[in-house]
Amino acid sequence: MKQLKLALVGCGDRGSCYMHYLDDHPDKFKLVAIADPLPEKRQYFIDKYDVPAEGVYDDYKKLLSQPKLADIVMICTQDKMHFEPAMMAIEKGYDILLEKPISPDPKECFDIADAAIAKGVKVLVCHVLRYTPFYKAIKNFIDEGNLGKLMNINHTEGVGNVHMSHSYVRGSWRREDEAAPMILAKCCHDTDLLQWFVDEYCTKVHSFGTRSYFREENAPEGAPSRCLDGCPHKDTCYYYAPSLYKLPTAEVQHFKAVVAGHFNPTPEEVDEALKTSPYGRCVYKCDNDVVDHQIVSFTFGNDIQATLTMSAFNKGGRVSTFMGTKGELRADMEKNTLEFYSFETRKTTIIYNPEEEFDQTIAGGHGGGDLGIMADLYEYIANNNPSNSISDIGVSSMSYLMCFAAELSRKTNTVVDMKDYMYSLQYK
Repeated sequence: MKQLKLALVGCGDRGSCYMHYLDDHPDKFKLVAIADPLPEKRQYFIDKYDVPAEGVYDDYKKLLSQPKLADIVMICTQDKMHFEPAMMAIEKGYDILLEKPISPDPKECFDIADAAIAKGVKVLVCHVLRYTPFYKAIKNFIDEGNLGKLMNINHTEGVGNVHMSHSYVRGSWRREDEAAPMILAKCCHDTDLLQWFVDEYCTKVHSFGTRSYFREENAPEGAPSRCLDGCPHKDTCYYYAPSLYKLPTAEVQHFKAVVAGHFNPTPEEVDEALKTSPYGRCVYKCDNDVVDHQIVSFTFGNDIQATLTMSAFNKGGRVSTFMGTKGELRADMEKNTLEFYSFETRKTTIIYNPEEEFDQTIAGGHGGGDLGIMADLYEYIANNNPSNSISDIGVSSMSYLMCFAAELSRKTNTVVDMKDYMYSLQYK
């Protein structure tokens, strides 16, 4: 078995999630180089994966300026820091695992795709839901013709009120100018899934959405700017930070590492960080500007229509209904269930009985997707054996165009024709 060499750019949360695959499969991958500006994060990977000293860099430019030293570069930097390392890695001839989103700029998305195609390298975007057993089962069910002709999809991305407050109100994805629009940062997974299921390109997009709740005018009377500055509502507020980050869920355990700035923090370190970090701010008095709920309508080729609802106001999880000429498929990712109602038999049957239960949150590796993409990546690169989940970078870019068009529609209150939109981008 060929062992592939990995270089990791960005030693944060997402990079560490993918690296868990090496714990059980050291024969398939070897981490030989890392780049991250934070010494404590570099040290974590040095200790855990025995990264050689000559492969440790504090800047990705230093790593990618060296002669090619791995088979694959994994780019797991922040959203607006994907383009330059991706282009440098492509120029060096690396195959790439690129964290989503490709870029918050549509031109950069297509520039990366064009450069990869011209250089003949593979770029796999981390749309990890494609690689979960759950969504693979849906894709196979549709492709086998069980629904007949697919007509409609109603898809809901339940962000979850806790995840929303942590990542998109207090956290790194709270502002469009610092990260990306919410529909891209959170829902590029979902537009990717919709395009994958439909197997057609989108032709028209219409969207509505606002930030209407996480605003200063909704703060309860007397609430200070930081939770620990004597908030009188600490016993009743759903978002009081010291209480929120003590919730006994796997998701919150995962978030605590982000709050403290390093892996496996103590409760005392989390409490101390909340005194000064962005995660200790009142959710109603942050500098966030991304929407907290949004709906999008898509029309695809072959007269297929889909809706996407993104909302913070739920427990969290994705639920979908697929309607076809032979029946209806209901999918609940959190419950890990697929139910099919057949027009022929007039009966509802359970069509998915997983042998293994997965935590569907980010803390649980996205329902097996974080490990699934690594398994499929190995087969793709080592054996040139792409699974049905593998997506070409050009195809991935088209699903991003759906997000950019949705944001344009939301801001201008117009229906966006995708051909016209693509044409307009060529001249910007």
